[in-house]
Amino acid sequence: MADLMPNPGTVAPLQTDAVIRVEKVCKAFYTPSRENLDALIDIELSIHGGEFITVVGPSGCGKSTLLRLIAGFSPCSSGRIMFQGEEVRGLNTKVGYVPQESKLFPWLTVEENVGFGLDSKQYSRADRERQVSQFVHLAGLAGFEKYYPAQLSGGMSKRASIVRALVYEPPVILMDEPFGPLDAQTRMVLQDELLKIWEKKRQTIIFVTHDLVEAVALADQVVVMTHRPGKIRDVLQVPMSRPRNIFEIHRQGGFDEAYGRLWNIFRHELSIGAH
Repeated sequence: MADLMPNPGTVAPLQTDAVIRVEKVCKAFYTPSRENLDALIDIELSIHGGEFITVVGPSGCGKSTLLRLIAGFSPCSSGRIMFQGEEVRGLNTKVGYVPQESKLFPWLTVEENVGFGLDSKQYSRADRERQVSQFVHLAGLAGFEKYYPAQLSGGMSKRASIVRALVYEPPVILMDEPFGPLDAQTRMVLQDELLKIWEKKRQTIIFVTHDLVEAVALADQVVVMTHRPGKIRDVLQVPMSRPRNIFEIHRQGGFDEAYGRLWNIFRHELSIGAH
């Protein structure tokens, strides 16, 4: 049986048809004492269309920083990020971004929040209403279109936040621990719904998480980062078929093997960070 991941210290090779290529990227921040604090060093990664990628690593290793660089919220200190063959030099409007908090506009209803990013020049009113309705139904929010965020549960707010990023159908969705604050039951329901939406739309997703079970359950590949300054330690191929049953994921063939390898890598990184 072929190895599920590259040897330690290696990453998946860059390929020319990648949607995203991260090439020798470093990121440093200035501290109050005006010294450089290295967050990321020599990051190389290749992500192809339709892949579901999860990113794990110790706290403070630069996972969220990597997403922000891909989104163009912040420039690389060195290296470059290529998106659909063009270098990211500013805000990347071709990606959807889902932060940890829902951040819905409290003065807008669910349907108004979901449709907020749809360009009126690209969509007629009728097309816009159809698009919003489609994604509201995909998110299981039918019947709550006229509700305001304060009237929603945490899980419902998170659903609305996710489909707001999906509705204009960007080729790539960046998700920064979107299910972190939720209880375990709600988290599993949303994982299941996210996979169902992804299986229909097949947009590329890069999903940051601290939950190793979540990382394996959702992904085609798991990117494992080192303790800060963050480097890519390994890229783990997840040998599980789709569609996946999130509620019985431990029973699915390939889960135990993938999780065991991921935990062994992660445990090693935690032991390094403790010293």
